[in-house]
Amino acid sequence: MSAALRPPLQTSSSPRDGEPDPSDLQKLRDWQEQRIARKLRGEYESAVLQLAELVNDNLQTPLRVGAVRVEGAHHTRRSFLNSLIHPLLPPDASTLESVLHTSRRISHVLNKTDIFQTLEAKIEKSRDVLAQDGNVDIVFKAREKGRLYLKTSTEFGNAEGNASVTGRVRNVFGGAESFEANMAFGTKTRRALHAVLSAPLTSTLDTTGEISVFGTERDNTSYASSSEGLRGLRAVIRTGALRGGAHEFAYEAALRHVGGLTPTASLSMRAAAGQTSKSALSHTWTRDTRDDRHTATRGMYTKLFQQFAGLGGDASFYKAEAEGQISRPLFSGVSVSLGARSGLLWSIGRPSLFPDRFQLGGPVSIRSFRANSLGPRDGVDSVGGELYWSAGLSVISNIPRKPHWPIKTHAYINAGRLDTLDKSRTLADNVADCLSRPSVSAGVGLIYRFDPVRVELNFGVPLVASKSDGGRRGFQLGMGLDFL
Repeated sequence: MSAALRPPLQTSSSPRDGEPDPSDLQKLRDWQEQRIARKLRGEYESAVLQLAELVNDNLQTPLRVGAVRVEGAHHTRRSFLNSLIHPLLPPDASTLESVLHTSRRISHVLNKTDIFQTLEAKIEKSRDVLAQDGNVDIVFKAREKGRLYLKTSTEFGNAEGNASVTGRVRNVFGGAESFEANMAFGTKTRRALHAVLSAPLTSTLDTTGEISVFGTERDNTSYASSSEGLRGLRAVIRTGALRGGAHEFAYEAALRHVGGLTPTASLSMRAAAGQTSKSALSHTWTRDTRDDRHTATRGMYTKLFQQFAGLGGDASFYKAEAEGQISRPLFSGVSVSLGARSGLLWSIGRPSLFPDRFQLGGPVSIRSFRANSLGPRDGVDSVGGELYWSAGLSVISNIPRKPHWPIKTHAYINAGRLDTLDKSRTLADNVADCLSRPSVSAGVGLIYRFDPVRVELNFGVPLVASKSDGGRRGFQLGMGLDFL
């Protein structure tokens, strides 16, 4: 005989799928939302899988591209779009697979123009009344980026502060052209103006052309007892990519003016005062495989620059510069970086001019020396040199337990020298003499990644210095794009 069951009864069921206590409404609501999200995700993944199977089963289906339409490109020339798309179209006899690859290639080149904010591709049955079976259209639903951009900024670093305003117009004439103008005012660079118009020159967008005008007024009294003005025009053709090697071919015409001499100006600077002109051709080759521009842990950077001046004007010289950097990880969170730079200015038929000579020293080149304080001097003035080299070894580390922070620590040792060329001796003798008497510094500091620039606060001391070098013991702040 069984006993009768009488309420209240205890529930004997276990919660399904982690179901929370019904009395906790918030947890119950979150649980229900998670279940719905999992269900929708499963349905989406199932639909994607079915679509992928359908596409894979029909990859060899004969199709023919009847037209390619870009809808929403209201400010872009049709002729420009045709020049990009036409070379990528498949042959008349094609398949679904080739049509899909074609749409991907066209999408890639359209995104490369930097015109479109969003771009969606789809394949539709051809709209042409004469279309045959298998004719399709590739349609891109596009949304263009804003054409106007304005930015103001202030910067402080290298004992200098400045304020700037930048304006940009995108897709100026409907062919991915860009016009940008920048105006800046500062404590050392008193005024600076730079305006540039750039445009693609090939349908692959790998080659671009650029025309710019520029002007600066710079206060050089901290190292050369003068001010320097510069006005010029520059035309550039760029091709290639940084990881494989990018080339830049340029022509520059400039007027330079050295003036505003202080009462303590040396005889060398008084002789350099006045206006000079330069007309020059240059070539730059750059390759960059680093994983990070500012605090690289692996990769290499190489830059080679050559310039010939003498196509008219007062300047006549051949200038060459080389720069390299290699970075390697030592162990988790710690890497080592070795960098080097060198340059040669060989005057042709006349002495070199002050605006064309090299300057060396400061927080972005050889640390623990004042900016532009190394090399030949006349009294209180650094008059620049024609042969230089510099090298630096840095060990960079993450902040302990904070590898994601943009702040890193580093220890460094820098060395280098700047000299004039003695043309009564061979070039090899000049180079050997320059290498044999370096100025050396060492220190520790902090690196802060503040894109697009790098900021350093270092504490260092000069270890070896010439009597005329401007050593700087203690703290030094540096801000720039390229550090040794």
